[in-house]
Amino acid sequence: MSKRFSTADVASHKTASDLWIIVDEDVYDLTNFQEEHPGGKKILQRVAGKDASKQFWKYHNDSILKKYQKQLQVGSLDSKAAPPAPPATAAPEQKKAPKKDVVKPEANSGVIAPQPTEAAAEDSEPFDAYGDLIPYADPSWYQTYHSPYYNDTHVALRDEVRQWVEEKLMPNVTEWDEAKKVPDEIFQEMGERGYLAGMLGMHFPTEYTDKRVQCVPTEKWDHFHEMIITDELSRTGSGGLVWGLIGGYGIGGPPLFKFGKKELVQRIGPDLLSGKKRICLAITEPDAGSDVANLTCEAKLSEDGKHYIVNGEKKWITNGIWSDYFTTAVRTGGEGMNGVSVLLIERSAGGVSTRKMDCQGVWSSGTTYVTFEDVKVPVENLIGKENQGFKVVMTNFNHERIGIIIQCLRFARVCYEESVKYAHKRRTFGKRLIDHPVIRLKLAHMARQIEASYNWMENLIYQCQKMDEMEAMLKLGGAIASLKAQSTTTFEFCAREASQIFGGLSYSRGGQGAKVERLYRDVRAYAIPGGSEEIMLDLSIRQALRVHKVLGMKL
Repeated sequence: MSKRFSTADVASHKTASDLWIIVDEDVYDLTNFQEEHPGGKKILQRVAGKDASKQFWKYHNDSILKKYQKQLQVGSLDSKAAPPAPPATAAPEQKKAPKKDVVKPEANSGVIAPQPTEAAAEDSEPFDAYGDLIPYADPSWYQTYHSPYYNDTHVALRDEVRQWVEEKLMPNVTEWDEAKKVPDEIFQEMGERGYLAGMLGMHFPTEYTDKRVQCVPTEKWDHFHEMIITDELSRTGSGGLVWGLIGGYGIGGPPLFKFGKKELVQRIGPDLLSGKKRICLAITEPDAGSDVANLTCEAKLSEDGKHYIVNGEKKWITNGIWSDYFTTAVRTGGEGMNGVSVLLIERSAGGVSTRKMDCQGVWSSGTTYVTFEDVKVPVENLIGKENQGFKVVMTNFNHERIGIIIQCLRFARVCYEESVKYAHKRRTFGKRLIDHPVIRLKLAHMARQIEASYNWMENLIYQCQKMDEMEAMLKLGGAIASLKAQSTTTFEFCAREASQIFGGLSYSRGGQGAKVERLYRDVRAYAIPGGSEEIMLDLSIRQALRVHKVLGMKL
């Protein structure tokens, strides 16, 4: 149990050689921290022995507390409410929902196959409350509302990932963003925890790795587990961090595991799943972004027919600067989509050069310019069939865009949650921001867009889980494209409104407005990659009309 102190106890530690302060009723010994304090010793000495909460929150956010709490906190005030006692049972349980679909992989399909349900989802009980319970700051199923999509394994995974994120990632996000790289050991820990193996939009690939997610049996792994990992990582409020961990891997890996030759996957798959090696997706070129059918990076067969010789350039490639493997769209045939193939290019082959690009946002994502010069690629590294790579690329887009959607909507929630917390602390014109109707209106507009978009996302993920990949590509491609546009505009709206609520604090890096400032920079990295909003919206209608004509639409 934490030691308890009175304010008089703390006041007795008020010298430079014995310096304690109070922040939010917790007591910190900063005697040996003074030399490390970025603001200098004098600022700390002015509040020695006092409650410094107001001064602390003026300059910092809660990530600073998380970073130094274990090292510097010595106890709490005796006036602080004691934490609730743990339940008497050794292993507290969440409210149980009836067993739902147990998912098992179909042989060689890469598609999750639902098994018969044992009880109707409508009979499920809501799970216990989780998180801070700020309305709309977490999905409704975190806050005692009913949902047909989740079971106890999702609850357990949510808690496992959140604890890891809170302990390992949150305190260091700003530092890593400024350094423009997430440490390699964090990526490798993603592999060790089994998270990387679960981020491929398919069954858990037990045949290629011995890594396991601790709280979820591999036969029960589904798309909602993958969604939870992405969602909880995104609570850090850093697109750079999320892309640094799962950006290149999450879009470069699936084509290899789903369409690569078995021998190729067996050779490089285990090191990718463990985090020892890295992979990225290389499609976009200086003159070909969303217009994939017109890419020009060329791959010609060698005279002996054993290799493709690749020449060309790729641009804005996430994680490319660190990658060992490049899942690359190349031109092997004539013009248009029917001349596109996908190759797994290995950096070790030689002829691959990469240089980091400086971009507006997602600083720690390793955005890269890639040049291929006479790179020899074994024909065994062909992913899918020659000149049929366009199908591989298009199938992969659904998975990529859903990842973007998940991130955008959590980032929008982060903007909203930070705004709610700040609005309850900040006072203007004699009252708190939250007491001004104009601020509440901003929060209401943020919440309505987040919830509408999130519910659509849950439905589409459920559809992806029930359909095979071809059906999902045909029926859901348009809807996912539309929701991608909806989620990026929601994110941009929330980032803008949060910035208005924070005012000047969201204009400077660091401090209370750090997450909002960082996310505002990241907005364009979501609105453009994976298909720009304009192209997504046009695609959504064209695709829907085409599919529904086949389904029997009557006009």
